[in-house]
Amino acid sequence: MPPRRAVRRLVRAAAGARPKRRVRLENDERRAQLLHLARQAFSDRSYDEVSIDDLARELKISKGLLYHYFPTKRDLYVAGLREIAEELVEKLTSVPIDLAPADRVRTSLGAYLDFVTQHSRAYVSLLRGGIGSDPEVAAVVSGVRKRLAESFLDGSPLQPMLAGKPAFETAVRGWLGFVEHASIDWLETERMTREQLRDLMSDVLLAIMRVVGPQLLG
Repeated sequence: MPPRRAVRRLVRAAAGARPKRRVRLENDERRAQLLHLARQAFSDRSYDEVSIDDLARELKISKGLLYHYFPTKRDLYVAGLREIAEELVEKLTSVPIDLAPADRVRTSLGAYLDFVTQHSRAYVSLLRGGIGSDPEVAAVVSGVRKRLAESFLDGSPLQPMLAGKPAFETAVRGWLGFVEHASIDWLETERMTREQLRDLMSDVLLAIMRVVGPQLLG
């Protein structure tokens, strides 16, 4: 039998390991919970309309605990923005790749419009500089635009031939700017139906590809 002292050390080590792991899991769960609820707040209100005091009160926690996970409101906002961006990209990249190019674009745009409707306040505030000139936010938005362009064009017969061509990429990025601003106008005025806006966006992209494609291939 092992010495009693060695047994006691083993028991203490085992007892000490479990709480640390449990605390780590609890911290991860708490952070995820705070991030989820904060995301809801930023989706309902603009960045300037959300305060740490309000969030702490809504979450029924102390400001100190909130600051423990996210030192500033900006940190919380950027963390939530990254998750929202990933959610948007995931929605679009989950569109079946076996659809015809025009159908894929229309389906992707439908998913996009569903998303901006769900996060309308945060979407408008973000694109209008609701947090000011922030390099981290700019990097998130730029990354999303790049991935969205790739997603919208995935499956296009012209993409393999035109990828990397500056004029083509500029045209697509310009179209994404049109999509963003048209979405804001639609959210604020509702002058068109969702289907009318989706079809307009799709037709503009296909027109760009018909004009730019032959020019670059010719």
